[in-house]
Amino acid sequence: MSTTGKVIPSAAAAVADVTDGARLAVGGFGLNGIPDRLIAALVDSGVRDLEVYSNNCGVDDWGLGLLLAGHQIRRVVASYVGENREFARQYLAGELEVELTPQGTLAEKLRAAGVGVPAFYTPAGVGTPIAEGGLPWRYRADGSVEVASPPKETREFGGRHYVLEEALPADVALVHAELGDTEGNLVFNRSAMNFNPLCAMAGTVTIAEVERLVEPGEIDPGQVHLPGIFVQRIVETGPQAKRIEKRTVREHSDGMNHREDREAQR
Repeated sequence: MSTTGKVIPSAAAAVADVTDGARLAVGGFGLNGIPDRLIAALVDSGVRDLEVYSNNCGVDDWGLGLLLAGHQIRRVVASYVGENREFARQYLAGELEVELTPQGTLAEKLRAAGVGVPAFYTPAGVGTPIAEGGLPWRYRADGSVEVASPPKETREFGGRHYVLEEALPADVALVHAELGDTEGNLVFNRSAMNFNPLCAMAGTVTIAEVERLVEPGEIDPGQVHLPGIFVQRIVETGPQAKRIEKRTVREHSDGMNHREDREAQR
């Protein structure tokens, strides 16, 4: 296979220049479509004091949870604490700063960064601490609030109130795709096209791990979900392990217990 300057031989090489304190936009939703190989490479690199923008922080033993376990993340902007006990523990213990953001607002903040829009007005959060301030971003060890969110500008348009939200540009974006070509054009598998395209747009340098890498022209242009202009590095990592975030058990009508997957990977 021919290669371009975008193709990187390994996940470790792709993230080798990510520095301490970098702002990372990381794709995925729950455990679906997360760039697990790139995250694992960051864990091995020992980089620290990261500021992460992601819908959630994985689970304790996979994904961003591995960076949390190594105390490599300083701050998180996310929508959901989820099933990650260490995430919750670090936040409540004052070891981690967390800015909880409405999910649609987080998505738009990333998209705005990608299209060069510095800020936008949204009705989400008007009349709540999202707009009025006071949300605990960081606690002290004694449980008191050390850093709280500031109030945000609000305006009225057409008789309705809106809050001003700023774009969320990242130094580096990490995304996972099922298919990519050597020019960086990406195709995501079903619901894995969640935050991945938005994070890719927000990154100054976007690194994509793909399960299968092909030559330019092998992907139908009409099937491309994210054009290569947004991708600076691409690494082929092979098929991704499929994980389930939470497995529950319920009693079936026949009186037997049947396992029911709450969030299955597609």
